[in-house]
Amino acid sequence: MHARAATAVTTALLGTVALLLPAAGVRAVEDGTPPAVIAHRGASAYAPENTLAAVDRAARLGAVWVENDVQRTRDGKLVVLHDDSLARTTDVEQVFPGRAPWKVKDFTAAEVARLDAGSWFGASYAGARVPTLKQYLDRVDLHRQKLLLELKNPELYPGIERETLKLLSNEGWLDQAHRGRLVVQSFSAASLRTVHDLKPGVKTGFLGTPSMADLHAYADFTDQINPSHTSLSRAYVSAVQAFTGPHGKPLEVCTWTVNTADAARRVAGYGVDGIITNKPDVVRDALRR
Repeated sequence: MHARAATAVTTALLGTVALLLPAAGVRAVEDGTPPAVIAHRGASAYAPENTLAAVDRAARLGAVWVENDVQRTRDGKLVVLHDDSLARTTDVEQVFPGRAPWKVKDFTAAEVARLDAGSWFGASYAGARVPTLKQYLDRVDLHRQKLLLELKNPELYPGIERETLKLLSNEGWLDQAHRGRLVVQSFSAASLRTVHDLKPGVKTGFLGTPSMADLHAYADFTDQINPSHTSLSRAYVSAVQAFTGPHGKPLEVCTWTVNTADAARRVAGYGVDGIITNKPDVVRDALRR
């Protein structure tokens, strides 16, 4: 009788310990799979960032994944732009000189559509436009690429999570055919929690480097931890990948922004799952060698 009781207690304790410990996972380098190469804002070293031209260039370079940023206009349209201001990557100061500081949220979609988003990068891209998210999705789909979509500055755009998910759904990006082709990421943990609560099936990624002690909390609502490559170590990558995410798989690590062959080989050696880069060809070639 006492032996059975002792066995039961031991089993219960082991079960408790198992729940507290992160689940073990297999790193990409251990099963021979190289990290995914993700074209940052498209192939942004070779074409103006976040434009359709950058998506096209990424496709020509063989990039399977592209990354982009989403903001919202004054009239509620979702557009693809990194900054919350239009000033750096468009001619908004010339077209609308009296409307500093030229925040995206202060312009209508029709006004944004008038802007040249290519000349700042090079004369050959003059006339490129800021794409809507719908236009961007269509182009990525045309190339059969996969999308790492960042909700940029969600604190400026209350409700952008629901609006983005609605557009993704309307455009077919939440259907079975697109499963495995979409990750929604953000620097905002609260925004990712909202995405996960609204659409638990959508894969998410947190941009940043949470402490190892906090990783268990992130594993409740995100599938990836995506830090700057300058903050990475082999130990940190292993710690992240030891946890199981909300979809029952080991957490992944996609690191940014890696633009040299040496840095690409270094982070690949750490066992990262993805490398975000402005130069997908440089990273691809480095990983092949």
